[in-house]
Amino acid sequence: MGSKNISISDEAYLRLSELKSKNESFTELIYRLTNKTNVLDLKGTVKEDEAKYLEKTIKESRKLSRERIKRITEELNR
Repeated sequence: MGSKNISISDEAYLRLSELKSKNESFTELIYRLTNKTNVLDLKGTVKEDEAKYLEKTIKESRKLSRERIKRITEELNR
């Protein structure tokens, strides 16, 4: 694999440095930051019964969150 030199501002370099993990190269950081996965790429990676379980769990979690938000809102409005 070849390599290229690029020029970036000092500010851009500092920002990238802050995002970079200790043992991560700048190349690895750029790969990580630019990795775009389309949700459709995940099709077929989960079995149907697992997907139904995940969907049920997510719906239950959302319901509990809505109830918690409602309860907190009511408490704050007292």
